[in-house]
Amino acid sequence: MIQSIDRAMLIINLLTSENSKDEWPITELAEKTSLPLGTLHRLLRSLIEHGLVVQVPETKQYKAGYKWMEIGLRQLDKIDFRLEARIVMERLAGEVEESIYLNIASGADAIVIEKIDSPLKIRLAENLGIRIPLYVGAPNKTILANMEEHEIRQTINRLKLSPEEEQKLLKQLAEIKRNGYAVSQSEKTEDTASVAAPIIGYNNKVIAALSIGVPGFRFTEERLPELIAKAKAAAEEISRKIGRI
Repeated sequence: MIQSIDRAMLIINLLTSENSKDEWPITELAEKTSLPLGTLHRLLRSLIEHGLVVQVPETKQYKAGYKWMEIGLRQLDKIDFRLEARIVMERLAGEVEESIYLNIASGADAIVIEKIDSPLKIRLAENLGIRIPLYVGAPNKTILANMEEHEIRQTINRLKLSPEEEQKLLKQLAEIKRNGYAVSQSEKTEDTASVAAPIIGYNNKVIAALSIGVPGFRFTEERLPELIAKAKAAAEEISRKIGRI
C-alpha cells in the first residue's frame, strides 16, 4: 500500500514538475519514473478514476487532474493567513530580538496589518494600519518588485515620479526581485533599517512582505547576512503554509 502511494506521488510530482510542459506521453513517464509499463498503466488507471490524473483524448497523453485544484482551493479557504504568519513572526522576533512586520499592498500604498514587537526596550514601533507608499522602505519595495509587470507599471504611473526617480526605482525593483530580499535604511524614519522578503501565495502571486525592523545602532554589516537569511526563511515558511506552488 505504502509503495503504491509512493509510486503514485512520483507520477504526480513528475506531471506537475514543469510549468511549460502540460502533457506527458506514457513512454516518457516510464523513462522518468523507472516504473514498468504494466505498473505505470495500473497506477494511472487508478489515479484517473479518482480525478487526480487526466488522459487527453486527442493525444492520449497524461496530465494532472483538476481534483488537485479542488482540494487545494478547499484547503486555501481554511487557512487564516494572518494567524499562520503570526506564528512564524513570533518565533522570528524571539530569534532576532527585533520587531517583525507584515505588510500588504493597497493601491499605490502598503498597509501594516500585523506586527510583533521586539522584546528589547529600544525598538521600532510602527502602528498597525499605517499606510506607506509602495516605493518607500524595504517591505513595500519587496511587494512592488514581485508584482506582475503590468501591475508594477500601473503602480509607478500613479506615483507621479520624475523620469530619473522612475528609472532608479525600476533598477532597485529588478535587483530586489533577483536577490529575493530588500534592505532599506532611514527611508521612512531616520536612523532605522529594515530587511524584508516577499510572501508568495497560490499561483505564485505576491500577497505580502515580512520585514525585520532594526534601530540604526543595532544594524551592522556583520549582522546583515543573518537578518537577510532569517527574513527570507520566515517568508518562505509562511508562503509554503498558505499554499505556494
